[in-house]
Amino acid sequence: MAQMQEEYLYNSIRTAHDGIEEIYASRSGHETCLVDRLFSSSLVAVVTVSAPRKLIVCHYKKGTEICNYSYSNTILAVKLNRSRLIVCLEESLHIHNIRDMKILHTIRDTPPNPRGLCALSPCVDHCYVAYPGSSAVGEVQIFDAVHLNAKCVISAHDSPLAALAWSMCGRRLATASERGTVIRVFAVPERTRLYEFRRGVKRCVSIACLAFSACGSYLAATSNTETVHVFRLTEPAPAGPAADEPAPADDEAAGGWMGWLSSAVSAGAGYLPAQVADVLAQGRAFAAARLPHTGYRAVAAITSVARAPRLLVATAQGVLYVYALDAEGGDCTLLRQHQFLERPAAAPAPQEESERAAELGAALEAAPAPARAFDLRDPKHFPPMRPERPERADPAAH
Repeated sequence: MAQMQEEYLYNSIRTAHDGIEEIYASRSGHETCLVDRLFSSSLVAVVTVSAPRKLIVCHYKKGTEICNYSYSNTILAVKLNRSRLIVCLEESLHIHNIRDMKILHTIRDTPPNPRGLCALSPCVDHCYVAYPGSSAVGEVQIFDAVHLNAKCVISAHDSPLAALAWSMCGRRLATASERGTVIRVFAVPERTRLYEFRRGVKRCVSIACLAFSACGSYLAATSNTETVHVFRLTEPAPAGPAADEPAPADDEAAGGWMGWLSSAVSAGAGYLPAQVADVLAQGRAFAAARLPHTGYRAVAAITSVARAPRLLVATAQGVLYVYALDAEGGDCTLLRQHQFLERPAAAPAPQEESERAAELGAALEAAPAPARAFDLRDPKHFPPMRPERPERADPAAH
């Protein structure tokens, strides 16, 4: 779905060559600020710029308005599934029955939520609403939208929440904070932390979108950088390296400075502060896609076209990028890009330093000083770059 200034479009990706086929184009003449569709049905919820407190529910194929509701404040988000419709205001959430659009319940006096952050599970059997429980820390409130009661509270992050996403089964919730470095996946309602992934530690990173694949095995994350990360949700691997792990084949590399440094870090892992140990224990991105431009808000989805996995990324620049997602991971290949808005392209982002190096550097910077400092004169701590030459005998001594 593409939203333009005075219209919104529904598009479908054709199986042949990942092309785009337009399904519907709204030409009401009203500038829309929010639009959401109930899966692949004809039911659409729309909020216009001229009436930001009014929700319009319509049947787009018939071109008819089903109903409309007005609220006390600006509508910040609208979420739908086959059972409920959720309207999010800055300090309240309104739960409607999707069948007759009657208001069933209102969650009042929520913490200030100026971005309208909330997520509704797509599964009717586990119809949960997730929203911030605090504006100071990353606390998530889980509300049962069917039985209309609070389910649980999850302490997800130390800093305020930035993104929330449900899996299709409604039993897993992905979270990210405003810091933008760690993404976590929790089991609901058990509140168990299942996965923890590290996106990076680059400062001023804002997570814009989290999205599960339909099978629940992959999780995509977009931010204000040019990199879209894809994480694979597999069974956690045993912590630490295997005892019988073979040594590097390159004897020179193994015996050189870098080989010594690598072995020293591995051997000293038990002495590392908790901050550094956490960095090493967190999962890494399984795959990544590089956007041609940065600075635009982007959302992502993982789907399949003709049984081939695809990563779709839509940006506020009005461009849809279609990437091939390799089952083995790695860099995603850009297959097609579709331009919906005529806007000048932004300047390419400058080359950045390695995220891995930045992560370790930031963790070490935040960690307390070790109890026993390294001695620059001790060859056990800092071996010489070149082998020492034997001292020559002094002829005058004989």
